[in-house]
Amino acid sequence: MTTVTITRSSDDNYRSIEVRGHAGFADAGGDIVCAAVSVLTINTVNSIEKFTQDDFTGFQDDKKGIIRIEFESAPSLEADLLLRSYELGVRSISEQYGKKFLNIKFRREKS
Repeated sequence: MTTVTITRSSDDNYRSIEVRGHAGFADAGGDIVCAAVSVLTINTVNSIEKFTQDDFTGFQDDKKGIIRIEFESAPSLEADLLLRSYELGVRSISEQYGKKFLNIKFRREKS
């Protein structure tokens, strides 16, 4: 199962997104759930990097199936829109394929 963890600050700004694990929908190379989440995640990260001035740190481990980004400060309006679009996309994938393959967790940072 792939787990997407979306963390927001106490004032409701995105702080981090972490994607962990492989969906297990099908064998490697044919897993459309894993591929969809991966493409959506990588495209969002690339879009934030290319189209905004936001500072964030990133980490990726292909073998363990981990992608993580963390913002150093509150995302700009442009980055926020991209992140809301990302959230919409992963929610749609989860609704279509179920929590057996994609689980989304929402966390709130303490003030």
